[in-house]
Amino acid sequence: MDNQDKFKSQIRGIYRLLSTLMVLFFITAFGIIYLLSDPTLSFFRGTDTSPEYVQIEIEDDFDKIENGIHVRTGFKDAEGLMTVVNNCTNCHSAQLVIQNRMNEERWIATIRWMQETQNLWDLGKNEEIIVNYLVNNYPPKKKGRREILSNISWYELNE
Repeated sequence: MDNQDKFKSQIRGIYRLLSTLMVLFFITAFGIIYLLSDPTLSFFRGTDTSPEYVQIEIEDDFDKIENGIHVRTGFKDAEGLMTVVNNCTNCHSAQLVIQNRMNEERWIATIRWMQETQNLWDLGKNEEIIVNYLVNNYPPKKKGRREILSNISWYELNE
């Protein structure tokens, strides 16, 4: 019986050793997983867990005018600017308006086309403000050749 008791105590020793090794393995694995998910170990840093907020002052450029140009859109600063910005840039870029230079009739026709085909809402009294702004600031450019040269002293070419 003495051999059986020795054998049982050896098995218990091996069981304890394996159990201890398994516990150490799981603790190490948990530590590695935690370190991968929180490399700063913020859980162990103390009781102050409130985040620090840094207040940064940002200049509000939303409606800034620089050198007579509305910075955000590129529109010229003039009467009716904000009405145009609020109604025209909801659907398309301001550059689309700037590149299309038209007279009053064409601007109105374009607005009607947008209302009929592009779901533009009824502008009401704002339509007159918008059309006046566009006609005054983005009229058609005159195209053509340069002016005829005048007051020029011509000379003869020598051969």
